[in-house]
Amino acid sequence: MSVVDPVWAGLAELSAAFESRALSPVDVVGALLARIKARDALHAYIAIYEYEARLAAEAADRAITSGHRIGPLHGIPIALKDLVDLQGRVTTGGSKVWIDRVSPVTATLAERLIGAGMIVLGKTHTVEFAMGSFGTNTHLGTPWNPWDLAVHRTPGGSSSGSAVAVAAGLAPAAIGTDTGGSVRLPAAWCGIVGLKVTAGRISTHGVLPLSFTLDTPGPMARSVEDAALLFRALNGPDPQDPPTLAWTPSDPMPTLRRGVKGLRLAVMPEDERLGVDAEVLAAYDASVKKFAGLGAEIVRVSLPNRFADYAAGVGRIIGAEGYRFVGHLVDDASLPVDPHIRPRIQVGRGMSARDYLLALAEREEHRRAFVRALADVDALLTPTAQTAAIPIAKVDQSGTAAFFTRAGNYLGLCGLAVPNGFTTDGLPTSLQILCHAGREDMALRIGWTYEQASEWKARRPPEPH
Repeated sequence: MSVVDPVWAGLAELSAAFESRALSPVDVVGALLARIKARDALHAYIAIYEYEARLAAEAADRAITSGHRIGPLHGIPIALKDLVDLQGRVTTGGSKVWIDRVSPVTATLAERLIGAGMIVLGKTHTVEFAMGSFGTNTHLGTPWNPWDLAVHRTPGGSSSGSAVAVAAGLAPAAIGTDTGGSVRLPAAWCGIVGLKVTAGRISTHGVLPLSFTLDTPGPMARSVEDAALLFRALNGPDPQDPPTLAWTPSDPMPTLRRGVKGLRLAVMPEDERLGVDAEVLAAYDASVKKFAGLGAEIVRVSLPNRFADYAAGVGRIIGAEGYRFVGHLVDDASLPVDPHIRPRIQVGRGMSARDYLLALAEREEHRRAFVRALADVDALLTPTAQTAAIPIAKVDQSGTAAFFTRAGNYLGLCGLAVPNGFTTDGLPTSLQILCHAGREDMALRIGWTYEQASEWKARRPPEPH
């Protein structure tokens, strides 16, 4: 039997290793905690629960050894974005203002992970109030994209620390949240898999809100199968989050390996290619060609609106709803709010009730038009980001990197980001697979098939000398 690396093994691999006793949760948690300390310069974590994680690992080890294994995720570590409440622990939401904010509840998603036997290693850094696509945080520090140890590059936001932790072997998987691309963008720039679920699929109860219309928590992992395992554990109705009651629980595993033969996959319109980096486009075109070779039918579609229109619509809704939650904080000049975040939230300050309701009505019109235009298509393929990760020094904080991702939130879709290549500088590129509402099983199936046919998931970031 091949030796399982406790640092780089994914969820499925760890699950099998625990079952066969090739590894124990104690080995894995110990190895990860040592690596987190050694790679502290990456600034992935804001809090590490070392004592509790070791205790939980010992308990899981005894349970598994004595035949009391509660399921495939028992004993496997995970990291949580610092937006997810754990009762009695500090959750800052990436804000210096909330540096001592003690969580009043435990988020439903955390209860489900812990209930499945998973071990929370700690909390990961986020953009303040989750309001940013580049991953920067002025006051609490910006995580370091592990693919370039010489130049500080964008880790992607807002789930920056979660992506860095998974990409750098500091956690086998993590939870992020996605309101305009905040799971998929960091996944793209850090070379991992990120699943944006349909709103209502995974409970947001106990997750600090930005936009109650658009917020979606989701898994970040190093393989599509691992993302699917987490989605299976997390999705399902929660009485404390009424939108979840509209969905029946979904298990993507039975269809994961069915391939793409006969599926209709749409490519983005030609005019949307403008502004996309040449190497990103080359990786995208190669991915489309790969799908054709795997038996998928590649189709061209006309979208009823531009990606820029969808992105602008998201900005208006987040502005209004985000201002409802943290407007009192961004309007108080005496508080240490990130200067880049303040104006993004204050978009909502001057918005009338009429303008906000019109924005929601326009969103619904756009959503219906999109569903009609792509009714007979299984997925829309785009690059996840227009460029690979850029140097922090070159970030234009008045703009957004969420050009392709915001459409998924605005149109009520689900989407998967999967690694699909590398630039000549060794930076990851990513493919976005957008599917209809509630079709996470389809997005994961398409992503798994692509991943199996390519070698990208085997690549790892450089280690410091």
